[in-house]
Amino acid sequence: MKIKSYLAKPFANIVYKKVQKSMRSALDDQESILSALIKKGKVSEFGKEHHLAEVIDHQSFVQSVPIRDYEKFSPYIAKIKEGKANILWPGKPIYLAKTSGTTSGAKYIPITADSIPNHIGTARNALLCYIATSGNADFANGNMIFLSGSPTLDRIGGIPTGRLSGIVNHHIPSYLKKNQLPTFETNCIEDWESKLEKIVEETVARNMTLISGIPPWMQMYFDRLMEKTGKKIGDLFPDFSVLVHGGVNFSPYRAKLMESIGRKIDTIETFPASEGFFAFQDTREEEGLLLNTNSGIFFEFIPAGEVFNENPTRLSLKDVKIGENYALIINNNAGLWGYNIGDTVKFVSLDPYRIIVSGRIKHFISAFGEHVIGEEVEFSLMKAANEKGIRVVEFTVAPMVTQDQGKSYHEWFVEFEEDPQDLAAFAAEVDQHMRSKNIYYDDLIRGNILKPLVITPLKKNAFIDFMRSQGKLGGQNKVPRLSNDRKIASELEKMTNNL
Repeated sequence: MKIKSYLAKPFANIVYKKVQKSMRSALDDQESILSALIKKGKVSEFGKEHHLAEVIDHQSFVQSVPIRDYEKFSPYIAKIKEGKANILWPGKPIYLAKTSGTTSGAKYIPITADSIPNHIGTARNALLCYIATSGNADFANGNMIFLSGSPTLDRIGGIPTGRLSGIVNHHIPSYLKKNQLPTFETNCIEDWESKLEKIVEETVARNMTLISGIPPWMQMYFDRLMEKTGKKIGDLFPDFSVLVHGGVNFSPYRAKLMESIGRKIDTIETFPASEGFFAFQDTREEEGLLLNTNSGIFFEFIPAGEVFNENPTRLSLKDVKIGENYALIINNNAGLWGYNIGDTVKFVSLDPYRIIVSGRIKHFISAFGEHVIGEEVEFSLMKAANEKGIRVVEFTVAPMVTQDQGKSYHEWFVEFEEDPQDLAAFAAEVDQHMRSKNIYYDDLIRGNILKPLVITPLKKNAFIDFMRSQGKLGGQNKVPRLSNDRKIASELEKMTNNL
């Protein structure tokens, strides 16, 4: 046994025991974190404006601090970008994480000296929990790749600014940097396709043991490796044993990724964002991700149906229920207060608190009152695809609204690995699964308000071409599963593969 894997196992067991202890103290930890946030944050400009010094518990906190999304936080962020201190949190952030969605502009999320351990420590804990529960530490001896944004940082208001994955790259421990690929120079390449070619060149002959990234971009990496070598990834890298993923639901990508690898491999799921590292897979025996309840974040949960209300119900962890769809609200030691991150989650366990990510608040279809969410479309498509042995590369859904009653429908733009022989039958199968998942959608079909969904097959690499056209190819960018308009659909219509 080599030294790194030998030393990793006892360290992993120590960390895993601490994680298990935190599972049992989650509610107490959350109360302590809220008190600590208020105590330190009350001296900031935000804290003074919202009278945090007078807050004594969650109920009074709710009265003092409203829910905000990024747009409503932007006046505070603007002051930070001007170089001003003590705005959302004492002092200045040590970084600004630049992030953007497919349909929105750039956002700048503060990361402070107090909050950076949440990002770094949680990533470490996810790997160490895997070692402790699986016994596999051998991957520590080989090369590891993290498909990430550029570590080159700009400065705004004197604050280093860049993609979160690039920021985190600067904090990888020295004992892991020797094993890390690609090289720093390659990681700094901004153009994703040029960067990918260099990554392939640098890794194709190396002993890769762990690969981490967003699933669609890992698949691009695998595709290029197979084109270059003619080998499955598992044969090319015989010691490759761990795949770490996050950012999107893994289910639509699992089958093709595993086929590309060509053999069984362990996976670790994570739930990171620029605003914080919220949850991670702590066991392979239970469903869901362990909520990160002892890492500088106080969580709140709003029933998804109330998220746009003026005064929605705001629950702390002790009041959540299994199976309910909640908008995730965070308060953290980077100065984000009552911050709506835009994701929805469901609890699958309350002992310990484990969640699944069910979708994005802004990614839904409700052109007719059906309020279809990401979890429902992913389930419906992948269930039908698995039943029929059909491989889906990528997809998104948009409403098609017409003036004729009974003629409007949901249009599914799907890139298949191979188009179904009977597309109409496959679409009917997906539609039945959708009707079983969403009673409002089913009512609209029964009432002849909507006709059954229509699948529009797209050409090979259609989504890659779309993301390239938007300047969002690679990194942490991903295609929305649903849109309540046809902005994305209008671009994808140019890439159809008419059967």
